[in-house]
Amino acid sequence: MADYRLVAETRTEFGKGGARRTRRAGRIPAVLYGHGQDVVHLSLPAREFAAALRNGGTNALLTVVLDGNEQLALTKAVQRDPLTRQHEHVDLLLVRRGERTTVDVPIVVVGEPGVDAIPNHQLNTVSIEADATNLPDTIEVDVTGRTAGQNITAGDLVLPRGATLVTDAEALVIGFLGAPTAEALEAELEAAEAEAGIEREESAESAEEATSDIEGAVPADAGENTGVQP
Repeated sequence: MADYRLVAETRTEFGKGGARRTRRAGRIPAVLYGHGQDVVHLSLPAREFAAALRNGGTNALLTVVLDGNEQLALTKAVQRDPLTRQHEHVDLLLVRRGERTTVDVPIVVVGEPGVDAIPNHQLNTVSIEADATNLPDTIEVDVTGRTAGQNITAGDLVLPRGATLVTDAEALVIGFLGAPTAEALEAELEAAEAEAGIEREESAESAEEATSDIEGAVPADAGENTGVQP
């Protein structure tokens, strides 16, 4: 697990105006807390923080340098602008080497299931407890060749050495459904159309068959004029 070093500055301005000025200066307002110490208000370099998350993931271990003192921290919460996606505020949790902590780890799916299996994703992350300085960026789950009914639960995931699963082991991560047949899809579509009051137009093939049946039922000489008067 990589360690990302960020030089922080003490924050003395608060409120929306102070936060805007901090962001205009290329920094992110943040708070640092944990281990019973008072909450510290600081700012982080925006570009370096974004790079840490981009390269190390949401559980990247940060070395926060403030007034020459170094402390280890994890990102616990990030506020982002809904339009620009820029970081607006960060909550940091102090950790120590050898300390165990609980985090949510993203699940990454690799491989392709069987041709007749449709994956149904239920969980995008799972909670684990692990050494704060040895947290995984992601947990991979291989779905290669999975068929309908071969579901994957949280307990099936391969965790890093020393990590403990916090999420319920029976929680469904990915379920696999059987691909519907063409007949089943057609029946489902017809049922939906009937429920919506939609009447299907007769296909050209069906109309041609119906016409052939009618013509076949009429005698060939039924329409001929024999010229015989009654």
